[in-house]
Amino acid sequence: MIGIFDSGIGGLTTVKAIMEKLPGYDIVYFGDTARTPYGTKSCGTVINYSLENSKLLMEKGAKLIIMACNTASSVATEKVKENFDTPVFEVISPAVKRALKESRKKQIGIIGTRGTIKSNVYEKMIKGFDKSASVFSEPCPLLVPLVEEGWTERPETAMIVKKYIQPLKVRQIDTLVLGCTHYPVLKDVIQRKAGKRVKLIDSAEAVTDEVVNFLQENPDFDKSLSKNGKTDFFVSDVTEQFKITARSIIKKRIELKHIEI
Repeated sequence: MIGIFDSGIGGLTTVKAIMEKLPGYDIVYFGDTARTPYGTKSCGTVINYSLENSKLLMEKGAKLIIMACNTASSVATEKVKENFDTPVFEVISPAVKRALKESRKKQIGIIGTRGTIKSNVYEKMIKGFDKSASVFSEPCPLLVPLVEEGWTERPETAMIVKKYIQPLKVRQIDTLVLGCTHYPVLKDVIQRKAGKRVKLIDSAEAVTDEVVNFLQENPDFDKSLSKNGKTDFFVSDVTEQFKITARSIIKKRIELKHIEI
């Protein structure tokens, strides 16, 4: 079973990508909707949440963990790997590799939560691979709540996205990393405001491709994963809006099961 966790329901973009590229694989998802967003929390708190989330997934039968949360990936990856003897995937390095591959002028923009941007993890990793690359980051603290509330088509959301993207457009970026798995839900409006010449990098798609490659290279491990087409969705808080937004992401009716953590 593939285990995936996020600070809320935005990580369902990763679930959707896994379902499309690994059809039939059993999936268990946990969205920490009661404690979202993670981007405003301290590093210590996010690490503790990530360890609790990973433990829950393992107890539900996960044999592989995807940290579908950029904030958690930026500060908690090593701690999760230290505490769980199972393959652990984060969403940052796959997105970085794809951004460097896709960028023509190495003018790369990053948008993410305050926690992710403050960690400077994207710039450090990009510069580690290519010192000639220029990286420009912009925190977007309002985007996660807008996605969680289902405000994807509101004119107010478009105005906020434009305000966040404008400083990056001034820098003439040619590639923009969506440094939060909630952001692909807003991909259309982000693309409009960034401009058609800017290549968007979806971290959910990037990490999914990395998992697919890992399973192809490790056939014995792949055989150990259950493939009954079963998908369970757990959240730490359930609201009617969460249900509506979840359906809009997965594109079909799903059941969000409440679980205490």
